[in-house]
Amino acid sequence: MPTARSDFAIAVYDGKIYAFGGATGPSYMEGGYVLTDTTEVYDPETDIWRTKAALPTPRMSFNAHTVGDKIFTLSGAKLENTFMVYDFGVTEVYCPETDSWETKTPIPVTVFGYASAAVGDEIFVIGGLRRGISYNVWLTKLNQVYNTKTDSWSNKTAPIVALYKSSAGVTTGIFAPEQIIVVGGIENSILKCFNTTQVYNPVNDTWRYGASMPTARSSFGVAVVNDTLYAFGGSNNEQYHRENEQYFPTGYIPEFPSLVFLPFVLITVFVVALYRKRITAKSQLLQ
Repeated sequence: MPTARSDFAIAVYDGKIYAFGGATGPSYMEGGYVLTDTTEVYDPETDIWRTKAALPTPRMSFNAHTVGDKIFTLSGAKLENTFMVYDFGVTEVYCPETDSWETKTPIPVTVFGYASAAVGDEIFVIGGLRRGISYNVWLTKLNQVYNTKTDSWSNKTAPIVALYKSSAGVTTGIFAPEQIIVVGGIENSILKCFNTTQVYNPVNDTWRYGASMPTARSSFGVAVVNDTLYAFGGSNNEQYHRENEQYFPTGYIPEFPSLVFLPFVLITVFVVALYRKRITAKSQLLQ
């Protein structure tokens, strides 16, 4: 990547990987952060990076999601000086086809270090931190939902536990029911890492606990492949982790690669049974 940075947002559009903003310059221990507004796109087929239109608001600790033909960047943190990080509520939308930005309705409760996921036309912003003018930091136990079609925000049922630096993945409804899975994170007052798995059903707006992740951690990667969730890396505030742990959601169907094939299997079984029944009946007539 041309620009060295951390705490940036990342999204995929049309087979290309886009990286937005983040922290660069000296490390925090060496004198504080410097924020960048850089947008860079990577093409895996050509192994080439290119610079695109800059993020309008330099920020860090935020996420980006592709919905339709646009990429949505939501809230995050800005700097008062090189040390003081404040939540910032801007919603900025990037159009890859025109390489241009537009500003949309800001999030009602500004957060950074949140978990988020896109389902259909909606983006769910879950938990996160706030920092006020007194420098106090507190958790938000919220599930704020942005509708990309109407450019509007609403609140849905809050998660069971308020955490930050959690990770989230979405199942598609092919192998397992469509749901958002939020795992791990930190409870701010005691800085304890959790191994909690919270599962959200966007259809009926309900939360439940899933099986706990074996390793308690935060700031880790999550990927969903064929409706199976993988969690890897991260930290527990004492050490970094290498673990790669796999989660099968409730309702997972391993027998069939896709529910599309299920009707064909049932039809085949029915035809074979009918054929065998006719053969048996024919044999009885001949006797």
